Amino acid sequence: MTTNGVGRVPTAAEEARFWGLVESAWATCGSEQAHVRQALVGRDPAADDGNDSLHALDAWMDRFLAQLRGMCADLSSAELTDLDRVVERKLYDLDRQEVHEHTDGSDDGFLYCRGFIVAAGQEFYNAVHADPAVAVLDAECEAMCYFFARLHNERFGGYPDTGSGISRESGCNPGGW
Repeated sequence: MTTNGVGRVPTAAEEARFWGLVESAWATCGSEQAHVRQALVGRDPAADDGNDSLHALDAWMDRFLAQLRGMCADLSSAELTDLDRVVERKLYDLDRQEVHEHTDGSDDGFLYCRGFIVAAGQEFYNAVHADPAVAVLDAECEAMCYFFARLHNERFGGYPDTGSGISRESGCNPGGW
């Protein structure tokens, strides 16, 4: 499947699988993290900078990533490539000036912040995508940016070719800047 001649985009099934894995990994971290993630989504950005929720969620991020890694232990090269394509697309879609205005950071810092937005789950991702003011300043999750690509490299000796024709790096979405 292609879009605007760019290349392959994730299918609805690939996106559903990705978000399902993310939510399943978070679910193993207990109920308190769910309240913190909900607080990030439901807060009034004009009245709450989100730092309290950010710091609370950071406390679970390593556990979340470990759980996600375990859930992906038996995935094939094609499955990891599909999941990496989803992450790549989500990061690309957030690569917008109005998102950067609320997260700040260098090129790498902005990429890692977009990684945090994706790692925090579909509800937070959708909220930020719709209203960039929901994003949190200085939130970072570098590991999510290349999570499935690195797993693919570890298991199969090379980084996957997603076939998307896009880059997850900051400033690469011409429609966002």
